[in-house]
Amino acid sequence: MNPDIVQLVLVTIVTAATPLFIAAVGELVAERSGVLNLGVEGMMIVGASVGFAVAYMTDSTVLGALAGTASGVLMAALFAVLVIGLAANQVASGLALTIFGIGVSGLIGSGFVGQKRTAAQALWIPGLSDLPIIGRLFFGEDLFVYAGIALIALVAYFISRTRAGLTLRAVGDNHTSAHVLGLSVGRIRLLAVLFGGGCAGLAGSYLSLVYTPFWSPGMTAGRGWIALALVVFASWRPWRVLGGALLFGGATVLQLHAQAFGIGLPGQLLSSVPYAATVLALIVLSSRNRRGAAAPAMLGMPFISDR
Repeated sequence: MNPDIVQLVLVTIVTAATPLFIAAVGELVAERSGVLNLGVEGMMIVGASVGFAVAYMTDSTVLGALAGTASGVLMAALFAVLVIGLAANQVASGLALTIFGIGVSGLIGSGFVGQKRTAAQALWIPGLSDLPIIGRLFFGEDLFVYAGIALIALVAYFISRTRAGLTLRAVGDNHTSAHVLGLSVGRIRLLAVLFGGGCAGLAGSYLSLVYTPFWSPGMTAGRGWIALALVVFASWRPWRVLGGALLFGGATVLQLHAQAFGIGLPGQLLSSVPYAATVLALIVLSSRNRRGAAAPAMLGMPFISDR
């Protein structure tokens, strides 16, 4: 196969995976604190609409990304008021946040449908970026990709190597014992939820600023739900989130190329391949746990709404 084609496919896989692992690593931190936020899809779609609107009006991708991130934080703050402040049910609150986000994004983006702007520029290092197969893959991605990978590395270090990360896990494992020890459970969970919201907003802005540089209602297309599934698939381990996102990105690219080559299967069936692959991965993971593998602490984690 032509090396240029191989390189293009690999770069496309990374591009498709980037919004997934950025959103998933933020949700991982929130769930490590004992909060399940099912509103990731809503925060992502709001981040996509706000990010594109600000970038289009200011002609700045950076400002658009910052605005998208901030919108995700605001959405997460609303969720935190309900769940942490008022002890509302987490599942119901998260679903409501998704529905609310879809409506708000439609309102914000209504004046930008059909508008386009130049996608964020990819990094280019003379000599390195020209290498066959691995050149563009490692030295020719956009800055969002490198920032997302750096974010995963920082979260992995934070959770496993720092005192604050140990505190976060202690709160998630048993919030009653953590409270007895004098830890501020509410404050820790609030910060974790806000971090997750910021990551979801950034992931959404990536969709409208890089992946498809225009705004379209419903452009997240269920990626928020996939990010939630990736956290479980990764057993709440940051680097596994990256691997799972790349697998999903590969399934997405596979169905796109299958349609381009005119494989004699309905387009709707091919479009379902990435989601079917995610469901299959979760089934395999569940079967493995049932055979005696140690389940992650999160599976028995007490949620705030259980009090």
